[in-house]
Amino acid sequence: MKRSDSILIDINNPVFQEDLFSLEKEEAINILGTLRKIKKLSWIEVYKDKGLKWELVQSKTGLGKQRLYTVRVSKKFRAVVYREAQFIRFLSLHPDHDSAYR
Repeated sequence: MKRSDSILIDINNPVFQEDLFSLEKEEAINILGTLRKIKKLSWIEVYKDKGLKWELVQSKTGLGKQRLYTVRVSKKFRAVVYREAQFIRFLSLHPDHDSAYR
């Protein structure tokens, strides 16, 4: 993997952290496993990965008008994210598919 295609993970958003830290231990461990997986992938692999299911959120944009996406981070949760250069920035966790798009 080229250095420019490596992924940096940002989980410093307060909403994401509150969501993550309120999870049961087992679910938090599952999500941590997904973050480890993402760290090992290239951006092209993230976009194509059938387990992550990278999807555009057409119903809203970020505060900076950036496009928002969802990724599956466990069997129960999706995360709202956006890409900024090499960073995947996590914004929130959602226990059901539909709430990630509202």
